[in-house]
Amino acid sequence: MPYETVIYEKKGRIAYITLNRPERLNAFNTKMRLELTEIWQNFEKDDNLWVAIVTGAGNRAMCSGADVRDAADRKARGEYYTIQAKVGEVTPYRWGPRTHNVTKPVIAAVNGICCGGGLDFVTESDIAICSENATFFDPHVSIGWVSAHEMIQMSRRIPLGICLRMALMGVHERMDAKRAYELGLVSEMMPQERLMARATEIAEIICRNAPLAVRGTKLGILRGLGLSLDEAETKGHVYLRQVEVTEDHDEGPRAFAEKRAPQWKGK
Repeated sequence: MPYETVIYEKKGRIAYITLNRPERLNAFNTKMRLELTEIWQNFEKDDNLWVAIVTGAGNRAMCSGADVRDAADRKARGEYYTIQAKVGEVTPYRWGPRTHNVTKPVIAAVNGICCGGGLDFVTESDIAICSENATFFDPHVSIGWVSAHEMIQMSRRIPLGICLRMALMGVHERMDAKRAYELGLVSEMMPQERLMARATEIAEIICRNAPLAVRGTKLGILRGLGLSLDEAETKGHVYLRQVEVTEDHDEGPRAFAEKRAPQWKGK
């Protein structure tokens, strides 16, 4: 089905998720958050899709975070913007893949500005690449907001001191593509015209591998963070054992012995 604020395309095993409000630098409003929830859920449930690429429409920005005008309008109506407040509980809004429990690999292709809540698309993706004109910053404190999950997740991706500098200096501290690459926030940078082609190449390479093994590997690494080494390895062995009983686990060695490309079924 068509969406108002996001372009969702399926091409073979790859899902392309394009934030589509270029006139607002792809800032997300309430409508985009709701559409992204539906899209991430569809991607996760669709057995024909193995990898997703998330990017922004146009060449100026991947995502400039929350639409502040939308936030101001909601606040004027007496509504909260960043949380849904209920009696006795607080439910965070979600827009990234990890907060939607996506187990399949996600690639972020950062074209231009990526800031505020838009940083979640980088920190919650498994592989992030960017164009040479990409810029990263966090404006939260400069507009009177607390940078919560954005910078908490960022502190797991880059050195803590650099993360704090970005978080506390707000709009006055910007990281360019070269610095993001040096720090490991992104794993590649390239001319903008090559960005989506390269993201597709990476997705196609991932699709050559056994999809269940890829997901188990991703979950073993991510869900082991914060655990002791022994605990993390124990958790990783759970995913290993789950995949050991699948058809793909038998297909890999068989294809190797028969000197042919494996035919993965995802089961």
